Amino acid sequence: MTSNMAALRSVSLRLSRISRCSNRIIVCRRSLSEQTSADGSDKEGDDERRTHFGFESIAEGDKTGKVHEVFSNVASKYDVMNDAMSLGVHRLWKDQFMQVLDPLPGTRLLDVAGGTGDIAFRFVKWMKYKQQQKQKASEGSEFRLNPLESDEPGSATDFPSAEDYLYREDQKDATDSDDKKDSKVVVCDINQDMLEVGKERAKEMGLEDDITWVTGNAEELPFPDNSFDAYTIAFGIRNVTHIEKALCEAYRVLTPGGRFLCLEFSQVDNPLISSVYDLYSFQVIPVLGELIASDWKSYQYLVESIRNFPNQEDFAQMIQAAGFRMVTYNNLTYGVAAIHSGFKI
Repeated sequence: MTSNMAALRSVSLRLSRISRCSNRIIVCRRSLSEQTSADGSDKEGDDERRTHFGFESIAEGDKTGKVHEVFSNVASKYDVMNDAMSLGVHRLWKDQFMQVLDPLPGTRLLDVAGGTGDIAFRFVKWMKYKQQQKQKASEGSEFRLNPLESDEPGSATDFPSAEDYLYREDQKDATDSDDKKDSKVVVCDINQDMLEVGKERAKEMGLEDDITWVTGNAEELPFPDNSFDAYTIAFGIRNVTHIEKALCEAYRVLTPGGRFLCLEFSQVDNPLISSVYDLYSFQVIPVLGELIASDWKSYQYLVESIRNFPNQEDFAQMIQAAGFRMVTYNNLTYGVAAIHSGFKI
């Protein structure tokens, strides 16, 4: 009996030592994790912070520049490639996107990462359609018009700084009475080349006076709090280094009651469709990029960036974490893309 008790005490002592060692390891690991992830860490900690660029792991500080280079490379062929890659389906997605937004007269829209203007053009046409409808209704005549009827897309120009834009808006507010204020759309994009393509298209479509083009970063929007009634971003948020920051900025610039709307590639749940989609994405899209835009590498990145983006549920939780309420999403084409919605309440 005595020998058994001694053996038990010996085992208990060893287990106690093992437990203390395990606790120390856990504490050390937790401390290390908090140290490397905390804001304001030293330079060595900053160098260790990594993010994805497609399937490649890079330093966080390098991603913005690399993404900027990708879109500068593809800007001139961006719209042609969108049609080729999606067989034109992206136009239907964007039409539905605008139908979901369904902006009212007087809406102030901020379209982020919208350099080539696809969403802005649809917004302008939608608002003109609403205005014409109202006018025809007051005249008592029947009026039918498709607000999203397509126009064929068409000099480098300087775009206003945030300060210039805000000054012009202050001047406009000082001279316009409330009943003369109209809907407006501001396109904000970090890439000058994409903005130049959009501005040229606007000229060819006769919409150059309807849209304001501003250079800016989605993570640090150059606009005051509560500036816009709606915020849209289409196929852009997955290219942002810190998605959480971009979502918080969207929340900041929206007025109370304002709406966040995001169109982005997502996750296909059907295994059969998913396998076909993967085959097309990795085997066909980069080849099209090489044939049409002479740029295999940029389109390889675009495909890889889609696979790294959070799925529908995870992204919806991120939107809610940024402060938005009534968060929902709607799958398009079996989940190849999805429209995410939230309100600042």
